[in-house]
Amino acid sequence: MDQIITWTDVGPLADIPAQGARTVAHPQGRIAVFRTVDDQVFALRDACPHKGGPLSEGIVHGRSVTCPLHNWVIDLGSGAAQGPDEGCTGTIPVRIEDGRVFLGLVPWAGGGGGCAHG
Repeated sequence: MDQIITWTDVGPLADIPAQGARTVAHPQGRIAVFRTVDDQVFALRDACPHKGGPLSEGIVHGRSVTCPLHNWVIDLGSGAAQGPDEGCTGTIPVRIEDGRVFLGLVPWAGGGGGCAHG
């Protein structure tokens, strides 16, 4: 059964630094909204799949973020850990309209949200 997505305006794209992130409060946990150097925008649950580290405080490089706690590299598009590490964090749909960022919010099953798989 498909869930209904509620598109929520979380602010202007200009408020998110290039190669940086900002967080958005959600009833089931923080969401990290990332902006790459070429203005692609991604949103993930703000918790590394390893030990729950705050991905929003990590270093954005290319289409990845490195967790500040234990250097796990997470793909921004899928939420999946890269390299020898395994696990994933939930992804949230994003769209940009008129320079504003919208998140496609749906309830997270079990407080988690799954990984997107390519």
